[in-house]
Amino acid sequence: MRIQSPANPKVKALAALKERKERERTGLFLVEGRREVQRALEAGLTLETLLLGPKATPEDRGLAGGAPVLELSQEALERVSSRENPAPIIGVFRIPQRTLAQVRLPENPLVLVLLGLEKPGNLGAILRSADGAGAHLVLVAEGVDLYSPQAIRNSTGVVFSLPVFPVAEAAAARFLEAQGLRLVAATPRGERLYWEEDYRQGVAFLLGAEDQGLPEGWLQRAHARVRIPMRGQADSLNVSVSAALLLYEALRQRSRV
Repeated sequence: MRIQSPANPKVKALAALKERKERERTGLFLVEGRREVQRALEAGLTLETLLLGPKATPEDRGLAGGAPVLELSQEALERVSSRENPAPIIGVFRIPQRTLAQVRLPENPLVLVLLGLEKPGNLGAILRSADGAGAHLVLVAEGVDLYSPQAIRNSTGVVFSLPVFPVAEAAAARFLEAQGLRLVAATPRGERLYWEEDYRQGVAFLLGAEDQGLPEGWLQRAHARVRIPMRGQADSLNVSVSAALLLYEALRQRSRV
């Protein structure tokens, strides 16, 4: 099927999936770009519809499998896309239904807990670091939507292969307690520098919102509070940078074992 007008009702409905409310209502989300669509398919996600722009290739069309294909004009594609320069391929996928009850962690796991993050771009960048450092689990407690187009794009699609779960704070707290992990909070008020702690055993790093940091209750719940040294006028780093430093310090320590 080919659609020319960006005012077409189907195009309007697809464009609405850029909003969290509509994603939650329909259970669908958008994945833009060939690499990202491939990674979603490789992770076993269900493709509902494949959208192809004028510059799509036969190889792009081949990703549809048995799913319906919509061919969009450039104007219609631009309405659906969240990018300034739209990719020629967008997948409409069903949000996977997964629960923490399915999680099986290895011995001495490396876990990341993100509490109340507000910016999907930061979340995506953090997921890339978590994937690169070999994190075994990421919990996204409240805050930003895991399936926002910006989070998916900034993660380069590793969001689909990495064990990452959106959860309520209370559920995250119960899970971490049940796993018996050492909780390490990243905060400017930390008593020790982040490289002074031992991360070779099972550990969960706690990071909070970009502007307010971790809630007080989580700071009190933590077994250790660490800080990243700041020598200039800025009082904190971007949360994605902080996460990368912690994750790769854990990887460095574990690589010496």
